[in-house]
Amino acid sequence: MNLIEELKWRGMIQDIMPGTEEQLNKEMTSAYIGFDPTSDSLHIGSLVPILLLVHLQKAGHKPFALVGGATGMVGDPSGKSEERNLLSEEVLNHNLACVKKQLEKFLDFNPGLPNKAEMVNNYDWFKTMRFLDFIRDVGKHITVNYMSAKDSVKKRLEGENGMSFTEFTYQLVQGYDFYWLYTNKNCKLQMGGSDQWGNITTGTELIRRIGNGEAFAFTCPLLTKADGGKFGKTEKGNVWLDPEKTSPYVFYQFWLNATDADAQKWIKIFTFLPATEIEALAADQAAKPEARLLQKTLAREVTLFVHGEEGYKKALADTEKMFANQSAPAESLSEADLQSLDGIARFTYEAARMGVDIVSFLADTGIAPSKGDARKLIQGGGISINRKKVEGLQFSVDASLLLHGKYILVQKGKKNYFLVTFI
Repeated sequence: MNLIEELKWRGMIQDIMPGTEEQLNKEMTSAYIGFDPTSDSLHIGSLVPILLLVHLQKAGHKPFALVGGATGMVGDPSGKSEERNLLSEEVLNHNLACVKKQLEKFLDFNPGLPNKAEMVNNYDWFKTMRFLDFIRDVGKHITVNYMSAKDSVKKRLEGENGMSFTEFTYQLVQGYDFYWLYTNKNCKLQMGGSDQWGNITTGTELIRRIGNGEAFAFTCPLLTKADGGKFGKTEKGNVWLDPEKTSPYVFYQFWLNATDADAQKWIKIFTFLPATEIEALAADQAAKPEARLLQKTLAREVTLFVHGEEGYKKALADTEKMFANQSAPAESLSEADLQSLDGIARFTYEAARMGVDIVSFLADTGIAPSKGDARKLIQGGGISINRKKVEGLQFSVDASLLLHGKYILVQKGKKNYFLVTFI
């Protein structure tokens, strides 16, 4: 399979401009994807564009990762219902440095490679451009009618909040990025999420109208869960690539807890496993679904890719401690085990309140949002203390429950653990 054929098989292409496949088959092609520096870490929603660049480089083409130092100051309206807060230059520069460091883990920047990866920042070419120059040299080539017809603009204009001029110009700014890279870096292809199609095609139009050139594009689908939930979100928010924001254990558990339907789709997208191996895994899953081979393989491969061998081993060790032997008493966990567990929420509680009723305890710590929620959880059998289910509302949290003289391990539902330290 060539690059486009493989990406289509993996479910990583939604829209593609005519001639793109032929261009990639003809010669080594430079291509770019933009990354939004609104946070100091990328999250797993960024993994698809990262993987597109990795596939591109593996196929012999040259990847450019553009970090939006300039566009980050404006804000992309695509997929947004309202304008977001703009970042200060100090915060933006911090985020840019962090995102660059993350991208360098996944792409090969070896200067000896003919298709070495390159990082570019669009602030470098926008910082000296005057507003009058931009509207004269760029703005006159794209009509308001053309810009207003884009879905990302139409939806906002029809909404309650409307759209600021700042956001309206975003597609011109991103389009100019493509034109600049085409002119200065011979970059002929832009990739991105399907919500970026309008911005991307504005870039190809600028290349055609200003430079009389030809450029190409394709987008990947925006992922959702099989149950309709937002991909990459948990009860605690985004699943980040930074281990300080999302521990390898929590990261691993996200993939391990995928439904069968999601795992079958995601293993093609998020791993580099060949078709024969994935098809064999799918057949094994169908024959023995309780073994969850797809989920285990998916979790292993993605955790290794993002966190390396050390992070994967730590995630496995914590999973083993938490889940492998649920029948073993919590007392079998050493104090070092409890202190080293990643992905577990931690609270402190006053030792003077020892003997408090379970409902108050859960509400006070925040394990349950309120006493009413605490009662419902207990009555539904959803709370365990030190791996033993709490059977009634009369349960008291007393000194006999303390592990190593100061800890209590609380489990809410099947997957949420909390360590409470009495001080």
